[in-house]
Amino acid sequence: MTVHFIGAGPGDPDLITVRGLKLIQSCHVCLYAGSLVPEQIVAAAPEDARVIDTAPMHLDEIIAEIKGAHDKGFDVARVHSGDPSIYGATAEQMRRLDALGIDYEVTPGVPAFAAAAAALKTELTIPEVAQTVIVTRTTMQSSAMPNNEDLETLGKSGATLAIHLSIRNLREIERQLTPLYGADCPVIVAYRVGWPDQDFIHGTLSDIADKVRKSKITRTALIFVGHALKPAHDFRDSALYDADHVHVLRPKKKAKA
Repeated sequence: MTVHFIGAGPGDPDLITVRGLKLIQSCHVCLYAGSLVPEQIVAAAPEDARVIDTAPMHLDEIIAEIKGAHDKGFDVARVHSGDPSIYGATAEQMRRLDALGIDYEVTPGVPAFAAAAAALKTELTIPEVAQTVIVTRTTMQSSAMPNNEDLETLGKSGATLAIHLSIRNLREIERQLTPLYGADCPVIVAYRVGWPDQDFIHGTLSDIADKVRKSKITRTALIFVGHALKPAHDFRDSALYDADHVHVLRPKKKAKA
C-alpha cells in the first residue's frame, strides 16, 4: 500500500501530469483539497473509489482516513493543488506516515507561479534584469515567517518575487518593497490561475492595493513583484542562443581553408 501525494496543478484539469492522472485513476481512496482542486480531476478516480474532500477536515481526521485505507491494503491518492513542495502542508502528513510506517511517494505538479507566467506570456528571468525568482509569503494568520525571510531582506536581492497567501497584506508589501524596487515597479496580481474565472490585475507598487481593493479580491491570489515583469525592450539576448557563444553542443566552427 502506498500513499501518493499528487500535485494537481493550479486549477486547469489539463495541467495535471500524466503520471498524476494515472495514479488517481488507479487508487481506490482519493483525498483531495476541494477548495483548490477541481472536481473534474478527482472524477477520474475509479467508480467505486472512496473520494473525500479534505477541506473541512483536520490533520488527525485525514491521517485516520489514510490509516483506514492502509489497513485494507488500498493505495491512496492524496491530491494537492499546485506542486506539493510549495505550501502544500505535506511535511506534517509525511511525518505522521513515517511514524505509522506507511509508505508514500510524491508526484510533482505545475506550481501556480509557473502557470501564471505562462498565461501572462512572461519570462520571470530576464538577462541583466532579474535572474532569480523567490517564492515566499508574508505573515498573516498562518505561522510566522522565519528570521531573515521578511520582504525587506528578500527584496534587497532585486529578484522577481512570487508572493503567496498575502493578498490582504498589499499595503504592507508596498511599504516594505517600495524603498527597494521603486514606486513604479511592476506588480501583477494573478487571481485563481487556471480556473474559468482566472483574472490578472496589472499595476505598480504605488497603485496595486487600490486596484485590488476595487476588484474585491480577498483570497486565492498570487502577487508578482519585479522589474522582469515589464522589462525595457532593449534588454540583451541571453547567451544561450547567441551565435558567438560557444559550448559543448555548439562548438566553435573551424574557419574554412
